Amino acid sequence: MEIGKQIKKQRQANHWTQEELAEKIYVSRQSVSNWENDKTYPDLESLLRMSILFSTTIDDLVKGDQQEMKEVIHNQESKAVFNRDATIFAVLLIAFTILCVPIGLIGKWIGIVLDIAFFAVTMAYALKVEKQKKALDIQSYKEIDAFMQGVSLSQIQKEREKAVRPYQKVFAALIAALIGGLIALLWCLVL
Repeated sequence: MEIGKQIKKQRQANHWTQEELAEKIYVSRQSVSNWENDKTYPDLESLLRMSILFSTTIDDLVKGDQQEMKEVIHNQESKAVFNRDATIFAVLLIAFTILCVPIGLIGKWIGIVLDIAFFAVTMAYALKVEKQKKALDIQSYKEIDAFMQGVSLSQIQKEREKAVRPYQKVFAALIAALIGGLIALLWCLVL
């Protein structure tokens, strides 16, 4: 982050303490300290006041932080979308598992059509979540957990995770086949 360094450099060039700068731009000394230590970013109004006070542009104050700010915003947005879609998928999967047979009993063809539609919507969300996982380069539960906490795994951990992935895929396929078989068995017993 460059903005903290820029603020500190400008403040020291004017021989002001953090307290003096804070008074001039109507914020607390703690806010100035947090900005200089890269704990928080100043709001737009504070940036504008500092740019006037330092006789510089806002662009010069935040130069170097633009890319980092974009990445932080993108990660927050990606996390929110991923979290929302994963939750919707989980709810749909649970609902489908519970309601598959009762919906199928609503009449011969109507129930089957409703089950197929319900399954299609559930799988559409599954594909959406998988696409997001690939776009965000997260494949395992450890990587997903690290992403949701805003932490990236080291390259060594990623290599270890890649070694585990083939077994996870086989395991997932076996569970899906088992669930499908149980649903088919229940369907045959009901009819």
